[in-house]
Amino acid sequence: MTKSLLAYTDGWADRQDVTTNYEMEAWGGISIRIHSPYVHDFDSYYLSLKPSQNIRNPWFKELWEARFNCTLNRSTFGDATNMTSVLENPLDLKGTSSRHPCTGNERLSQEYRQDPKLSFVIKAVYTFAYALQNMHQEICGDKYFGVCDKLNPFNGSLFKNYLLNVSFTYKDDIVEFDDNGDPPGRYDIVNYQRLADGRFDYVQVGIWNNRTLNWISDLQFGPHSSMESVCSAPCPHGHYKNVQQGGKDKRCCWVCVRCPFGEILDEASDFKSCQRCPLGTIPDKAQTVCLPLPIEHMQWFDTQAVVAIFFASLGFFITLFALIIFAQYSNTPVVKSSTKELSYTILAGMMISHASIFIILAKPTKMTCTLNRFIPGLSFAMIYAALLTKTNRISRILAGSKKRFPTRKPLFMSATAQIIITCFLIGIEVFISIGMLMYQEASSTHTYHPTRTVLECNTTPEGVVVPLAFDFLLIFFCTVYAVKTRNVPENFNEAKFIGFAMYTTCVIWIAFVPIYFGSDSKVITMCMCVTLSAMVTWIFLFIPKLYIILFRPEKNNRSFFTTSKNIRCHIGCRVSTAISEKSSINSWRDSSCSCRENEKPVKEIPQKRTLSCQTGVELLQVLLSAKSLMDMYSPSHTALPRITERDCCEADSCQMKKITIKLPNQFDANLKY
Repeated sequence: MTKSLLAYTDGWADRQDVTTNYEMEAWGGISIRIHSPYVHDFDSYYLSLKPSQNIRNPWFKELWEARFNCTLNRSTFGDATNMTSVLENPLDLKGTSSRHPCTGNERLSQEYRQDPKLSFVIKAVYTFAYALQNMHQEICGDKYFGVCDKLNPFNGSLFKNYLLNVSFTYKDDIVEFDDNGDPPGRYDIVNYQRLADGRFDYVQVGIWNNRTLNWISDLQFGPHSSMESVCSAPCPHGHYKNVQQGGKDKRCCWVCVRCPFGEILDEASDFKSCQRCPLGTIPDKAQTVCLPLPIEHMQWFDTQAVVAIFFASLGFFITLFALIIFAQYSNTPVVKSSTKELSYTILAGMMISHASIFIILAKPTKMTCTLNRFIPGLSFAMIYAALLTKTNRISRILAGSKKRFPTRKPLFMSATAQIIITCFLIGIEVFISIGMLMYQEASSTHTYHPTRTVLECNTTPEGVVVPLAFDFLLIFFCTVYAVKTRNVPENFNEAKFIGFAMYTTCVIWIAFVPIYFGSDSKVITMCMCVTLSAMVTWIFLFIPKLYIILFRPEKNNRSFFTTSKNIRCHIGCRVSTAISEKSSINSWRDSSCSCRENEKPVKEIPQKRTLSCQTGVELLQVLLSAKSLMDMYSPSHTALPRITERDCCEADSCQMKKITIKLPNQFDANLKY
C-alpha cells in the first residue's frame, strides 16, 4: 500500500464502503469532493409529505409505492399511476409478485439520507427558472403573463445565452458561469481521520473556493511518520518537466522526460525544455553542461597509419634501390634500351608517390592540405606520362616495320624528344592542379560527428577528381597502347610488362573511386591507392631489368635489346662485304659483324664470316637481287640467288629463323646460316 491516500475524483471522496476493512491503510488519506452544503430545509419539507397531501406532484404516489413496496388504495388515495401496475408485475423492484396495501402512515425518515448533490439540483432548478424569467421579461415584457407568441417556437440557442448570463446567490454561494459555461470551482478538502471514540470518518479540513485555498482544521497522517505533499517530484538530472495540461490554459503537475541525446536542460525555460549543444560539444553525464569534444585527426601511431607508412617506406626504398642500380649500370644495353631518361622520370615519380603518403597522413594545415592536393597528381603524371611516351614510341616503331618499303624515319624518336613530350604532359597536370588550388583554396576544417570532432582538409569531390582526371586520361591511353603492342617481338617484351602494369593499375583505380567516396576513411584509402599504384609499376617494369642486371649479366648485351622486326639472321661475310661495298643502303655499314667458320666450308669461296643483322626476308631479297651484287661475281650471269627460310625450333613462339641463300651454280656452293 502507498504511504498516503489522495483521491483525485469526487465520486467516492467520502464513501465509507471504499475504506471498509482498510481503515489503517486509508488513515491520513486526503480526498476532494465538490462543495455541496447540506440543505436542512429540504429535510423538514420532504419528511412531512404524505400521499394524500402531495396532490400537485403526479409522481409522488409512484415514489411512495416504490419506496415502501406497497400498493395505495385507489378509493382512499385516488387513482394510482401506471407505476402501480408496473410494480404489480412479477418483475418489480423487489422481485416479488405480491404487495401489501399502503397505510399512508409510513415514515419517509426510515433509512433516509439526503443526497450530497441535492444543493446542485436546487441550484440547477433556480438557474433554469431565472433564465426563463429573464428571457420571458425581455421578449414578452415585464407585465405579460403566460407564454407569448414570440416565444414560439422555442429557441434553444437563445435560451443558452440567458443560462450563461444567470447570476444569483443561494445559501451564501454565488451561482454564475464563465465563457465556457463552468461555474466557479469550489471543493471541500476531506481528511480520513481517527476520531476520539476510535471510529474512522471523513473530516473536512479545508476548502478551495475559486483559486483560493483555506485550511479550517488540522490534518492527520495516520501511522505514517513523514509525508511530502507535492504536485510532482523534482526531475532528476537530464530530465525536463513535461507539464500536463489541466483545463484551458491551466498547468499543474508534470512528468519527467529525459532530454534527447546531444541536448541539455534549458534553465531559461524553468527546466521545461531542452536545448541542443553547439557543434563540437557534447553534454556531460548529467546533461546540464555542454563540454567541448576532443579534436581528432590521423596520428602517426594509429594502426592504419602504421600500415600505410610501412608500405610507403618499403616502396620508397626499393624504388631508391632501383634508381641506384640503374645509375650504376646506365651504360649497359638493358638500361639504354628502356630509354634511361624516361626510366629515371618514372622512378622519381614513384619516389614522390611514396613520399606523399607522409604528407597525406600529416596533421591537416593550410600547407599540408595544399601539398595533399598537388603532390599525388604530380607523381602520377610523372609515372604515366613517361609510360605513355614509351608505349607510343613502341607502337610507332611497330607500325613503321609493317611497311614493305619504309619511306621515312618516324619523328620524335630520340631520347631528347621523348623527354620533351613527357615534360609537356607533366606540365598539363601541374597547370590543372594549380588552377584547382586557385579556384578552391586549400585549408583545414572541422567535421562534426555526434561523438567526435575531426580535423581534416576541406577537399571537395571536385578538388579530388579534377586533378586526377588528367592522370586517369594518361592511364587510359597507356592501357590502349599496351593492348595495341601486346604482340611484340621478343626484344620488345618491355611493352608486355607495361601492359601488365597498366591492367593492374586500372583495376586499382576502378576500385578506388567507389571506396574513396563511399568510405569515412578517405585518408587511408588515398594512401593505399597511391602506394599500390607505384609499387605495381615498379614490380612489372623494373624487376625484370634488375633481374638481368644483377643475376643474368650474360643477357645484358646488345643482341637482346636491338630494335628488330621478326627474326635474327646471319649472312655470309662475302655477301655482306659486297652489300657494304656496292649497295647504296648504308645501314649495313654500321652493322656489327661476328665471323665464324661454316660447318661445311667451300674451297673455291674465301673464308666466310657471318653478319649479325636485324632485318627481314623481304629486305634480304631486295638486297641480294641487286644487279651490282651479281656483277661482282659474274657480269654475264643473269640468274638470281634463291632464299629460303624456316624456324630454328619447333615452338610456336620461336623467334629465331634459319635463312638459306642458294647462289647460282658457277659459285659451286650453297650458303646456309
